[in-house]
Amino acid sequence: MKKINLIIIFLLISLATYGQRPERSYDREKLESARVAFITNRIDLKPEQAEKFWPLYNQYQEKRSKMMDEISSLNRKANTPISDSEARELVNERLTKQQQMLDMEKKFMTEIQDVISSSQAVKLHDVNRQFTRQLYRMNQGRNRGEGRNK
Repeated sequence: MKKINLIIIFLLISLATYGQRPERSYDREKLESARVAFITNRIDLKPEQAEKFWPLYNQYQEKRSKMMDEISSLNRKANTPISDSEARELVNERLTKQQQMLDMEKKFMTEIQDVISSSQAVKLHDVNRQFTRQLYRMNQGRNRGEGRNK
């Protein structure tokens, strides 16, 4: 367990250090490696579970990301001058996309419970949020530090 925690800390520090480059780009591979280590550790995935879990998770995340992009696109359209009928159509499209996302999440949760325990599955959403918050905090700290050096 200590070894996994050290790996997670190393990966997060690597991301923070890499993120300090002026061009503000990040290494997607390092980010995903850190996410894998963080989630694996926090929900205590066993190697045999991880082998089946990660392909399902990655496929779900890819589909979810595409749907979020579609919803963002609808939101951008809503911020332009449109008629009431166009606005009504956008509302219906957004609700349809949100329902599709919910249906997709239900399917994913059903599928992964064949691979991991229900208690692991229920922790997954919160663990994902924790990882995102941790990255956000690291980025905020880096931004504050950069502000002092100017």
